[in-house]
Amino acid sequence: MSINKSRLYIPALGGLYESLWDIVWLLLRLAAGLIVVPHGMQKLFGMFGGGGLTGTAAFFDKIGYSPGSVVAPVVGSVEFFGGLLVAIGLFTRPAAALLVIHFIFVTHFHLARGFFNPGIEFPLLWLTVFVFFMIRGGGAMSVDKTMSKEF
Repeated sequence: MSINKSRLYIPALGGLYESLWDIVWLLLRLAAGLIVVPHGMQKLFGMFGGGGLTGTAAFFDKIGYSPGSVVAPVVGSVEFFGGLLVAIGLFTRPAAALLVIHFIFVTHFHLARGFFNPGIEFPLLWLTVFVFFMIRGGGAMSVDKTMSKEF
């Protein structure tokens, strides 16, 4: 990333911003991926007070995403495995694309509650974060960058 130092109020910070670019990209990727993983663990394994596949399937059936027995493992897997892949930066774009689709549905689900707690504010934020990774990829400090080809 190249920063136009003449546009900065404190041009001397331009070098710092440039030197930290890859690190903050990594931090955002790790945070985004690893925050989503426990939600998948709730759905797949019943951890952290989650319903596991049975409870999650019943929930999805109840809210109209049927059959819940199919939707629950798919959603749980997207959160768990997709989050892990984004966190390590492996197949970042396809994993982020699946999470974008997921968060479109999550945002739609929360839309009836409005913007604030627990409305669409956080699903919309996560949707935006995963759109970033879907478009920009995993960054310099990712497994994707070590491969000869990258998605």
